[in-house]
Amino acid sequence: MNTYFVTGATGALGSAIVEEIIKKTTDKLIVLIRAKDEFTLQERVRWLFSFLDIDSSKMTGRVDFVRGDTEQVNFGLDLHEYGHLSAVVTHIIHSAASVRMNLSIKNARLASVVATENILELARLCKQNGILQKVELISTVGVGGRWQGPLPEEWINQPRIFHNTYEQSKAEAEAIIEQEVKKGLPLTLHRPSMIVGHSQTGRIPYFQIFYHLIEFVVGRRTRGLLPDLSQRHVDLVPVDYVAKVIIWSSLTSKTTGKILHLCAGPEFSVPLEKLKVMAQKKFRAQNISVPNNITLPTFLLNAIIKLTAFISLRRKKQSAKMLFIFMDYLSENQEFANIDTLHLIQSSGIKFPIADEFLDPVIDYYLQQTYSLPNNSAG
Repeated sequence: MNTYFVTGATGALGSAIVEEIIKKTTDKLIVLIRAKDEFTLQERVRWLFSFLDIDSSKMTGRVDFVRGDTEQVNFGLDLHEYGHLSAVVTHIIHSAASVRMNLSIKNARLASVVATENILELARLCKQNGILQKVELISTVGVGGRWQGPLPEEWINQPRIFHNTYEQSKAEAEAIIEQEVKKGLPLTLHRPSMIVGHSQTGRIPYFQIFYHLIEFVVGRRTRGLLPDLSQRHVDLVPVDYVAKVIIWSSLTSKTTGKILHLCAGPEFSVPLEKLKVMAQKKFRAQNISVPNNITLPTFLLNAIIKLTAFISLRRKKQSAKMLFIFMDYLSENQEFANIDTLHLIQSSGIKFPIADEFLDPVIDYYLQQTYSLPNNSAG
């Protein structure tokens, strides 16, 4: 029987990975959760089981929760606890991450580089003990920064400019991972694009970047003022697809040493104008106000956002920072190759997600949860 060690289990992707392991396998699971004390740990455990609709009483002996931090040496565990991990863990899935894009480079490196180094140290110990089978590490297609053309499914060593410290620190972590691959550590690197909710239910524990983007493209963040979206696309991938591929990858050697692009790719990315029209229709169908749109040159809209941020209260300033992120990304079209990945997973039986099929439940779930709509309002 396999024993998985999973980080980031209370995050959007990590929770889907835990669900996939619990509901689709009989394997054991050790979950590392960051918490200030045991009470907070138990609160997060209860939340996770509740969100996943899993009876915790049936998980005794199969799922163990460990309070620790990937940014600390040995995850902050005592030598006995850490030694136990290196003696029993057969598979490692590292999905813990900070998705904040405005951290200082020092803090961003703690979350990406230092955490990755600590995960790799555990992997090396498990390998020395003769029990390690596979390591799955989660990165991002954002490591390409301002890459021109489709980002290739390979290690990127060329100098490039990044949009933010999140991308930079993830790229630095990948450089460390590449060296471990060359040394023979059995690992696979996964680069998801923008993750959204479950492809069938839309369910997701936290509303992150995509959901702010929805409010932006319908004009609710800028009182209807928008840049020209006609030539812009966004690459979206549902969380359950990403989780399924990662678990499948953990059980096969054919992905060892590979980079998987878990994304829509250039052919199936979503035109932002199409997303805007679709979202506006759904907002209005639920009597949620949507302003009339006015298209402005990017430089003028940027100037208005800067002025608004300067004269606004703190909460408004935080919202303006998110707008700057969107405006920066919308200044270019990012594309990510995925042909090699699709070829690798074609025998897995995992269905490749098409946005026309998953955007309806994803947006409906967001509106239901955010605007307290009745459960039967979706559709």
